[in-house]
Amino acid sequence: MAQLSSSITAGAIPTQLSLPQQLDALRHGAGVAAIKAGWIAVTGEDRVRWLNGMVTNSVQALAPGEGAYSFLLSAQGRIQGDAVVWAKSDLLLLQTSPEQTEGMLALLDRFIIMDDVELSDESARWQGIVVAGPQAAEKLTAAGVPARASRLLKKSTASFQGTEFSVIAAYSPLVPRFEVWSRDEAALAALREALVEQGAAACGEEAVELLRILEGTPKFGTDIRERELPQETGQARALHFNKGCYLGQEIVERIRSRGSVHRTFAAFALHGDVPAAGAALEADGKPVGELTTIAAESIDGEQLALGFIRREALERGLTLTYPGGEAIARISGEATPGGVETAPAAS
Repeated sequence: MAQLSSSITAGAIPTQLSLPQQLDALRHGAGVAAIKAGWIAVTGEDRVRWLNGMVTNSVQALAPGEGAYSFLLSAQGRIQGDAVVWAKSDLLLLQTSPEQTEGMLALLDRFIIMDDVELSDESARWQGIVVAGPQAAEKLTAAGVPARASRLLKKSTASFQGTEFSVIAAYSPLVPRFEVWSRDEAALAALREALVEQGAAACGEEAVELLRILEGTPKFGTDIRERELPQETGQARALHFNKGCYLGQEIVERIRSRGSVHRTFAAFALHGDVPAAGAALEADGKPVGELTTIAAESIDGEQLALGFIRREALERGLTLTYPGGEAIARISGEATPGGVETAPAAS
């Protein structure tokens, strides 16, 4: 959702703050924005065994209330979609982006042969908000919805003004992030108002997208396409190597035994013109990568982007260029010469 690629509902929460102010709240305080997701329920006696054989992470190890970010692969090991698998006592839930739901249902349905498994689209039943920032748990708790940050994906229930909510401690590498889901749109709106009254900033789609770019988290359909291999995305959290067989596992294990892939996902600081997404990266006059996401506004005075780059170009410290400028790859670890530098910790 990747952090999971839930889509943001643009303009659903009116804000008087500028985009930089919204991002500042998400980074240093707390911000709230409306979100949507695709929800697929998996029921039947064989649901755990069957879904465990369909995704890259371990389903059988999940206890109720726990989640696991996963990829769905083709037989050739290419990523066909991503989702968080949530375990409940009587069913499994796949949380994905709305754009993926229909295709994911069709893909999964093809592999139900003699299994006691049923799939249903539950997306229309749920409305959601995301609350992110160092003060997110504090603001939620003050508003009446107890929340606690977790390094693991956790899903619990809470009551607000007599209405039951699902509260998710979501993936976020920079700041705590929570999602709150309800079937009652009016109750969710009341919670949004309570959060703003407690000091959470009303944020829009672009601010949450800038936070994703700052995190360096790839999004399916934008950064991750159906030609990508799991290890190219940098999302090791989606892979489990001791869970048993699953679709596409042979390719994933082959890459693991080889030790690396030729391309990797990275963040970039751009110096020059602001390119369109899809701009090619070159080194020594040869194509070595592409920019898949371009930030809509500079962050801390820098124009940031996300994309893929050949590892060889990084290891050799080659100067990276794109039409109209130069790109500096931001990676963790020691600085190397040329077009690579150590990414500073976000503040």
